[in-house]
Formats: sequence, C-alpha cells, structure tokens
Amino acid sequence: MEEKRRGFFQRFLDVIERTGNKLPHPVTLFAILALMVLVASAIVSNMGLSVEHPGDESDVTVNNLLNTEGIRYIFGSMVDNFIGFAPLGVVLATMLGIGIAERSGLISAALRGFVLSVPGFLITAGIVFAGIMSSVASDAGYVVLPPLGAVIFAALGRHPLAGLAAAFAGVSAGFSANLFLSATDAMLGEITIEAAAIVNPAYAETMNIAMNYWFIIASVIILTLVGWFVTEKIVEPRLGEYKGEYREELTGLEATEKKGLVWATVSGLVTAIGFALLVLLPNGPLRADDGGIIQSPFWIHSFQLF
Repeated sequence: MEEKRRGFFQRFLDVIERTGNKLPHPVTLFAILALMVLVASAIVSNMGLSVEHPGDESDVTVNNLLNTEGIRYIFGSMVDNFIGFAPLGVVLATMLGIGIAERSGLISAALRGFVLSVPGFLITAGIVFAGIMSSVASDAGYVVLPPLGAVIFAALGRHPLAGLAAAFAGVSAGFSANLFLSATDAMLGEITIEAAAIVNPAYAETMNIAMNYWFIIASVIILTLVGWFVTEKIVEPRLGEYKGEYREELTGLEATEKKGLVWATVSGLVTAIGFALLVLLPNGPLRADDGGIIQSPFWIHSFQLF
C-alpha cells in the first residue's frame, strides 16, 4: 500500500528529528565549546583586540590560553576559580536539602502522587506541569517522570511514547521555570549579581536570587499550555494509534509513602511556624537590633528575596 503523503509540517519535523539525532553528547558539546574558547583566545589575543571595562573604564585585553603563560594560568587558577565561584555556597546548601528529599523518596512520591491524582482529561497537562515543577529537585524529574508518563499513557490506551515525550519536554523545556525558587535560580541569580557588580556595584547590591520570580511563574503557565497542545495535537497524531502489546495498570502510592508525605507536610509546617516565632515574638533573635522586622536578619536573608 502506498504510504500516505506527508504534509510540509510533518516533513519539517522529520528534518528536525534527523538533525537532533546527529548532535553529539552534551559532554562532547561542552568539550568542543571549551576547545573553541581556547582557539578563540589565541586568535583574538594575537589580533591585539581590547575592550573598555564598563566599571573603571580601563582597557581589558584577551589572554592567550594556548601559550605557556595561558596553560600555566589554566592549571594554576583551576581551584581558585572553583572556590571563588559566587553561587557555589548557595548551590551547595540548596543541593544538600534537595539531595535528602530525593534520597528519602519524598520527591518521587510527591510527583507520582500528583500525577496519579489528576483527572483523565487533564493528564497530559498534569504530566507536563509536574515535569516543569520537578526542576526544584534538579535532575530528579528526568529519572522519575518520563517512565511514569509512558506508564500512565499506556494504562489509558494512549501511545506510551507520547507520555514519555510530554514528561521529558516538561522537565527539559521548563527546567528554569517553577512556582518556587530552586537551585537553578540560586546559581543563575548569583552569576547575574556578580556580572552586574562589574558595571555597577551599587545596583548589584539591590539584586537577589528572586529577581526573575514573576517571570518563572508566568513561564510555568505558558509552558504547561504549550506542552499540552503540542503533545495532543502534534506528537500523538504523529505517532498514530498505539497498537503495541504493552499495557500497564496504575497503582497508587503505598501506605508508607502516603504516611511519609503526611509527616513531611507536618514537618514543613512546624519548621515554618518555628521560623515565624523567631521573628514575631518580642525580642526574637531574627529581629533587627531595634526590635523591628524591616532590615532584620530574617528580612535581609529571606523575606527580601521576594
């Protein structure tokens, strides 16, 4: 039987798919970019190009990283660059908490519980939304959600690859979007603050890691709707009717997982109340020296982020 003629959009998607499959591994891409920086530094340095520093208006020249001094600089400053990296402390502290939540199974249970509780007609949007929100747990969403999305779609008689793609798209496209601040915001925020300090140190002091908070909240809504539309109107029709033998029955959370989620919620509330008491009680240790809340340690380090 002659294959049905494919439209322009489908042929365009075929080209994108073939091109994407030919791209090397991200680690290889990173190595290639690093080598390009080395070569570019040698070329630009030999050309004698320079730029004016926006802060002190001094001339900044490019260091050749391929000559003797450049190679010595690479190996000699490697540890100092790592230690002096502004976001390092914030990211390490954030990742400690996320690592505990992931290792204990809290994040996995919360994601599965959310997706399984979504009504059938919103399941695609729910999977995409869960993928976006998983960025608060860094890379955990890549491990938990794609196979879960495939299982859920298969249980509903839909193509499992569409469910896998929806979850993967949510995690990847929405990695920097969230309704909460994540380690990514801490890292990118500190980098931005450090870069802004080069131009205007006074302005950089007014910035914080929540400077993009309203943008990432809006991004969650937009990306959820786009992912929902693309999955049901483009990806699933492209895959066609699922005729495979694989079927799956959905099982809810185990009793121990439900109990863990309940106690995790209770613990979170108790912790929040404890911090509130340290601020709201008269002469609380997180109040300012004059007894006020504005410009107190609590205000400066937490509330002012928003």
